[in-house]
Amino acid sequence: MSEQKRNLKLHPPRVPMPEVAPEERIKGFMEVPLGYTEEQARLEAERCLDCKNPKCVAGCPVNIDIPKFLKEIREGRYEDAARTLRETNSLPAICGRVCPQEEQCEARCIEGIKHDPVAVGNLERWVADWEREHGAIPLPEIPEPTGYKVAIVGSGPAGLTVAGDLAKLGHDVTVFEALHRPAGVLAYGIPEFRLPRMIVNSEIDYITRLGVKFVFNVVVGVTVTLDELFAEGYHTIFIGTGAGLPKMMNVPGENCVGVFSANEFLTRVNLLGASKFPEYDTPILDSRHTVVVGGGNTAMDAARIAKRLNGQKVSLVYRRSIDELPARKEEVHHAQAEGIEFNLLCNPTEVLGDENHIITGIRCVRMALGEPDDSGRRRPEPIPGSEFVLDCDAVVVAIGNSPNPILTKATPDLEVTKWGTLKIDADTGATSKSGVYAGGDIVSGAATVILAMGAGRTAAAAMHRYMMGLPRPLRQMAS
Repeated sequence: MSEQKRNLKLHPPRVPMPEVAPEERIKGFMEVPLGYTEEQARLEAERCLDCKNPKCVAGCPVNIDIPKFLKEIREGRYEDAARTLRETNSLPAICGRVCPQEEQCEARCIEGIKHDPVAVGNLERWVADWEREHGAIPLPEIPEPTGYKVAIVGSGPAGLTVAGDLAKLGHDVTVFEALHRPAGVLAYGIPEFRLPRMIVNSEIDYITRLGVKFVFNVVVGVTVTLDELFAEGYHTIFIGTGAGLPKMMNVPGENCVGVFSANEFLTRVNLLGASKFPEYDTPILDSRHTVVVGGGNTAMDAARIAKRLNGQKVSLVYRRSIDELPARKEEVHHAQAEGIEFNLLCNPTEVLGDENHIITGIRCVRMALGEPDDSGRRRPEPIPGSEFVLDCDAVVVAIGNSPNPILTKATPDLEVTKWGTLKIDADTGATSKSGVYAGGDIVSGAATVILAMGAGRTAAAAMHRYMMGLPRPLRQMAS
């Protein structure tokens, strides 16, 4: 046997994820990755080296026992694998689809040092899908009610994680959501072709089956304050309101008709049914050329949605090179395959409009990369005299978000940073206000789903300790 064949036998290549062809998927919002078959999942799980000192678990923000669930797949014990996932992760079908495993668990994979890392994310998705399709989503044994009441503000990934963890411990958990549906950014910020609503609804159903209650159309800080929640008998509160305030470019002409923030654009489509107009009464601009400004996952989502809405030209404008794109490689690959035009090393300087302030184009300047900035990436610097105009009739700005200040302004004893994020104890998630904890984007700024979930797990453990340590008279009153 040749050395190459021996190497392939010992280290078989990663099983590729099947996906819908680009020319087909841009016609609608069907999910792009098709998922593994059982045979493909077993083959991929066999690639795990079953290391004596595995590094992958340390790369997982929610500490899934990855070697254990991979072994259970190899042995055909799929229900056990699902149970292993849900021991520390209440949202495995979501995480298997949208989490950047290539930067986390898979980045630590020993097999990945010289070969392709094991596709942990694809296998997590497969197990969660198998569990749902076979009606095998198990409920853990929940202890007797503790009598303690928990209020969670926001039903995004951080809030859902806290809700699930504390419900499993016997606490009475209520989630307050500002919108009319649960899931936060999972519902309004991620398109169906990446995260189908059916998957989100299934995971919400699991949280509900744990005993968690949801109250919608409540803006904490306006409808009710934190102090009023405490007065209503809640013993501790978690804030997971995310970072839903969009950042704009602050260039001339930005108020022209046809300029959207990514938040508005994604919410109109993902949550309010704009892609199904006029079936849903949420019109969206019919554009012949949409320009999306930004280079993260949100920018890729917006560009790919625009392509599906109009089927015409969509361009991305990003001020650094492709090597600095913050979006996942998978999302960049999908966008390029779907015909999105990438204008790299460009930065907008002005939005152009006609006499009625309707957008006609966007002026950009070409950039060159200089010395690294605080992020470690090379700083983009404008090239004098290099300005040019992209004719377009829609612009979507996807350059980041910051926390909405509604809650913090209504709660002056909550300490915030200069960026408007909440100050917390990193080890517990505790804020400056007694009994109040926080995690996710409201603390970190816009980040990933799995990092928000990891912060939620940390806070949930601390909140449990806090409640169980309340003075005995309060504990007796609560029960």
